[in-house]
Amino acid sequence: MTRLEVEFPALPGSIDGYKGASDWFIDSNIQLAMAASRILVKESGKRVHILVPDGGEYNRSYKMFKGALDLADGVSMGHLKENSKGVFSGFNIFGSVPDTDAETLSLAARKADVFIVVNASTIELLDLERYIEETVGERPLVLWNLELDTLRADLGLLGFPPKELQFRFLSQFTPVFYIRQRDYSKSVAVSPFIINYSGCIFREYPGPWQVMLRQDNGQYACIAEDERRYNLGEAKEEMMAAMGLDTEEEGSALQFLRRGYKRSTWWEDAVDLEQTDQWRR
Repeated sequence: MTRLEVEFPALPGSIDGYKGASDWFIDSNIQLAMAASRILVKESGKRVHILVPDGGEYNRSYKMFKGALDLADGVSMGHLKENSKGVFSGFNIFGSVPDTDAETLSLAARKADVFIVVNASTIELLDLERYIEETVGERPLVLWNLELDTLRADLGLLGFPPKELQFRFLSQFTPVFYIRQRDYSKSVAVSPFIINYSGCIFREYPGPWQVMLRQDNGQYACIAEDERRYNLGEAKEEMMAAMGLDTEEEGSALQFLRRGYKRSTWWEDAVDLEQTDQWRR
């Protein structure tokens, strides 16, 4: 396998990805990617090249983690534009230049056996696709906590890459470790009138996709599993069924109002347009 996705909550508590403290989220992702890289080097001897979006982000991150990188044999850091030939390559909008020259970054990329991409936005997915074509080739590349489901939602909007990027590119990535947590509530006719519940979609390759329900003790219990990926609507239905909350009659108006007209996203529905279904497996 050469195209992999890893997705899990990088920070606990109230930090919810970029909607919380974005710098904490960004730095936490890099720290965790470096920890995983050191394990890969130790266990397999493979060299790992960690990629941030651009020269500006590289400059900041390299300064922050230079000490850890110097101590991590076989782990290097670069960015998705390190091989760009444009007039502004190597510079960012604040005018700073990365500490490491382009030739050094290019050499580290050529020596790498595995690439880990962190903190890329929707716009930078095109840079990622180009980097894979020009530099990575058939070597393994891991998308690390990119929140792809959030990025996919922007595709096709004004100023963002087209939806076709999902069909030709993002669909190639197999989720090898995936946790997506969600909180829900439902009103009922008797006390306590509002029932709050939460759970997650979980997958650890090569195991099946699982719907997990959060118990009163904070632990998660598997309530359903399938070989194919669940969408959020399906996962919610499984949670409600496990709790006995799917009380509306099948096909009734109340059930329609609860479920709504649309239970899945455009990228989940467009099966016929995908070049591969790896992202669903």
